[in-house]
Amino acid sequence: MNHPVPPIRIRNATGESIQSHGKFVLYWMTAFRRLHSNFALQRAVELAVQLQRPLLILEALRVSYPWASDRFHQFIIDGMRDNAREVASTHAGYLAYVEPSRGDGHALAQTLAEQASAVVTDDFPCFFHPAMYQRVVRKWKAYVELVDSNGILPIHAADRTFTVAHSYRRYMQKVIAADSPVFPADDPLQHPKLPPWKGKAASLAPRWKFLSPTELDRLDLSPLPIDHSVAPTGERGGRVAALQCMQRFVSQRLDNYSEARNEPEMQGSSNLSSYMHFGHISPHEVFQQVTQANPKWSLDKIGKPNGKMTGFWKLGENIEAFMDQLMTWREIGFNMCAREANYDRYESLPDWAQVTLAKHATDPRPHVYSLEQFDRAETYDSLWNAAQTQLVREGRIHNYLRMLWGKKILHWSESPQVALDIMIHLNNKYALDGRDPNSYSGIFWVLGRYDRAWGPERPIFGKIRYMTSESTRSKYSVKAYIQKYS
Repeated sequence: MNHPVPPIRIRNATGESIQSHGKFVLYWMTAFRRLHSNFALQRAVELAVQLQRPLLILEALRVSYPWASDRFHQFIIDGMRDNAREVASTHAGYLAYVEPSRGDGHALAQTLAEQASAVVTDDFPCFFHPAMYQRVVRKWKAYVELVDSNGILPIHAADRTFTVAHSYRRYMQKVIAADSPVFPADDPLQHPKLPPWKGKAASLAPRWKFLSPTELDRLDLSPLPIDHSVAPTGERGGRVAALQCMQRFVSQRLDNYSEARNEPEMQGSSNLSSYMHFGHISPHEVFQQVTQANPKWSLDKIGKPNGKMTGFWKLGENIEAFMDQLMTWREIGFNMCAREANYDRYESLPDWAQVTLAKHATDPRPHVYSLEQFDRAETYDSLWNAAQTQLVREGRIHNYLRMLWGKKILHWSESPQVALDIMIHLNNKYALDGRDPNSYSGIFWVLGRYDRAWGPERPIFGKIRYMTSESTRSKYSVKAYIQKYS
């Protein structure tokens, strides 16, 4: 039996009342681009059933989002194709819109919202979404709910911002041990009392051109005013590909995850982060698939909260290593973004980190590279160049080397502030999982977020954790990695 969406995951965005005369309930899909395991879609279905109004889903893609490119557009459109085909067999309506020119999509969502009894949209705490809710949505003359389907724990439940992983891990474990988390319905569109959609898009929003699955299949990106130099990686986006990726990981890599994930020449990571960023798969689904790898496990078998990376889940070394990434490191980033508006600015760093970086800001740098040189992988370090080349080609960097990538940008930039700007730009320009709370966690970790002061104090780094390519070469085999991405 499915539970209703927990109230802690629902926020009213406008202060307006439900419109009894509305034609439908609108779900504006912006971050959780999936039809399964989605609290926002589930809440829209609940309202549609309650009000006995049909459900209309709008999934739109504009051209003016920061770092818009062929790479991200294609990945999102792959998901739109999957959604369009699946919705066709349900009672819901679905509108797929890809903005052909800058500004063409202006007021589309508002036009539909003001015809709706109620609107539900995705409460994503990062990138352009918070500003959109504050500057645009709150002015609508419509009842709008923001619904959180970001993680296993609700992002607005914690009463503080966690500054180290240990404290968040202990908090998470206490919450899980006290009460099993509520999971979203697997397939909310199959609700037996959902009224069927019988409307026509042309009558609701005649100014805009909506795309059929076939038109999405053959959509040409070349006329769009986006960055065509950042090409698709060849990795397909969308629901179908996300499920295949998850199954490959659970069946082929999970058993060796703890060791293989840090080896540059092994394919040990899950590769799920891009699908989770674009909302094509939910953390709840990943949680269930990974824990079900041990068929005898259940939530009532967890241990006592201890704040440690191992022992709590009672699932063995490999699964627990992955669960720490999913449940601690992923969700602490959402906690930061949901609570701190300056999560992406230098001033959000811990005081100790800002002090030590300021003390060493004028230290001589052994090399100083420009943004363009970093972008083109034109440093003296072949390992760093390989990591940057992987980012440009594949939209990702190997897990361990991503940390080294950031540390060397700090080492070779004019100042820590410039280093931060370079890391954010390169990551958000190329990484499929960029523009995400997890990305900002990794970037700011390079400069001390979620970390502690380390000794000995060094030039440039001060008390910030130090990493070198030489030490990486001594710990891991990287020759084949460098050859592959040279």
